[in-house]
Amino acid sequence: MASPGPGTFAVMARGLGSGFTHAFAMGMGMVLGDLIYVLIAIFGLSAIANMMGDIFLIIKYIGGGYLIYLGIKIFLSKPSKQSVKSSKSKSFFKDFISGFLICMSNPKVILFYLGFLPTFVDLDNLATQDIVTISCVVVVLLTIIMSGYAYFSAKAKEAMKKPKAQIIINRFAGSIMFGAGSALILKS
Repeated sequence: MASPGPGTFAVMARGLGSGFTHAFAMGMGMVLGDLIYVLIAIFGLSAIANMMGDIFLIIKYIGGGYLIYLGIKIFLSKPSKQSVKSSKSKSFFKDFISGFLICMSNPKVILFYLGFLPTFVDLDNLATQDIVTISCVVVVLLTIIMSGYAYFSAKAKEAMKKPKAQIIINRFAGSIMFGAGSALILKS
């Protein structure tokens, strides 16, 4: 969730150009988009698991392998030389909608949830309480993460451009993704 991508760069750019509150509004639009994607993934995975039975095991291994691949790719990626461009905003609603549309246009988000959720959710015994819990965890974590990006980009314009900071973020995000993929494959 914390790995740099179009959404985090957009929030950072909004924070650089318009300050924390506009960046926070954009981040909350992304949180809504992620919540929609996680619910699609939950209900889609549950339906697939019930219909396909053992074939879902193959899907689980493919999803785990994909997360491992992405984790390695992110971990080994070099710092970006592209600068984060700032732009002024005057509308919190437009920032929110922009964040939502950025999230919804990123297919990697749903692929992440499709690969990640089976590690933590027993799809055969998925209850309403589980869906509410997962949704709350996603909303809380993403709110914290997007708030952090919004705050720090508004406060530390130059620090986000430093290659060392980018390397640390890439190593952390890559390790988490690699671990999630490994856990998915190893879980019985």
